[in-house]
Amino acid sequence: MWKNRNVWIILTGEFVAGLGLWLGIIGNLEFMQEKVPSDFVKALILAGGLLAGVAIGPLAGRLTDQGSKKKIMLISSIVRALSVLFMFVAIETGSVLWMVVFLVFLQGSAAFYFPALQAAIPLIVKERELLALNGVHMNVSTLSRVIGTAIAGILLTLISLRDVYALSLVAYLLLAVATWFLKIDETTVPSAKKVDAKSSGGFKDVFPIIKSIPVIFMTLVMTLIPLLFIGGFNLLVINISELQDSTAIKGWIYTAEGIAFMVGAFLIKRIGEKFSVFSILFTFSFLIGIAQLMLYFADIPAVSIAAFVLFGFSVGCFFPTAVTIFQTRMPKDYHGRFFSFRNMLDRIVFQVVLLVTGFFLDLIGLQLMVVLFGISSTLMTAAFLVYTRKHKLHIETDEIERISS
Repeated sequence: MWKNRNVWIILTGEFVAGLGLWLGIIGNLEFMQEKVPSDFVKALILAGGLLAGVAIGPLAGRLTDQGSKKKIMLISSIVRALSVLFMFVAIETGSVLWMVVFLVFLQGSAAFYFPALQAAIPLIVKERELLALNGVHMNVSTLSRVIGTAIAGILLTLISLRDVYALSLVAYLLLAVATWFLKIDETTVPSAKKVDAKSSGGFKDVFPIIKSIPVIFMTLVMTLIPLLFIGGFNLLVINISELQDSTAIKGWIYTAEGIAFMVGAFLIKRIGEKFSVFSILFTFSFLIGIAQLMLYFADIPAVSIAAFVLFGFSVGCFFPTAVTIFQTRMPKDYHGRFFSFRNMLDRIVFQVVLLVTGFFLDLIGLQLMVVLFGISSTLMTAAFLVYTRKHKLHIETDEIERISS
């Protein structure tokens, strides 16, 4: 795998783009803290961009299955870079509306890029290498987040917000350059004519496949539980910072969670060799709920950091496993539409959780909210466990060995 130039190009591009993304995210939080006092309004602003990704999801899925995945990744990378121009206007005018326009274009381009990337990965490595590559890819993404947030925090004290976004623009342009050098053999994908015929129904063609493969359905539902935490992640960090009256805790939380995520993603291949995928999904889903409950003591720095460490490690193990199941069980000629559908579903749930988080933070406060979310996560996990046991939704032994080998 490490001799494959495409792997290095994707990982390098992901790292550079991740730096740009998190420079922008920290910039967004800084801009909103200055302009928007309400957590619920902050959530509404962030949700505005997510709506664009949801609306464009079906089109992104069809085009990914019909056309060149490299071209889609390249064009979406360029659009992502151009979207930063709207943020420059927002800074100059002090207008939150222009920030919403920026988020719409940013999320719209992401709606094309990520399904194409997930569909391209199985085409550049062997199936037995997928779990390892997914883990490494998520590690690189997390490393860029840790470094990006740290750099952004430092840069905001040294340079203007506009210059921070300028660096984000450069990173997105470098992603486009890296994508240009990809060489993907798409001859293994069904012919364009065949895919076109299957694409006429859009997501309607994917639903019967999901329904006919219970493991995919189970895993798709299980991925909603981490989103209950991830959806309001940035708002949680802001409120913990205010609760502890500490700006530094933001950096500690992002760093601790990021490192824990990388450790989990690094160890998942070894964990997958000893435990079934079924056990991995449910164990770490339950631990995510425990991490949420721990934040009831968010006023204590050590406990709040420990909660994010537990969450980061759990998600680092959970997501590479889930993505590998999707890539190996879903037929390749449906990858574009499936990953686009999953991306759209994630965005809808993310948006709902974001709005609910902002609403509850204003209504009942951080500590009561995380108890409510933690109980919900553990009860959902228990309910799904009972359901899957009742319907015997286990992955066969030979599939576990194939995925983890």
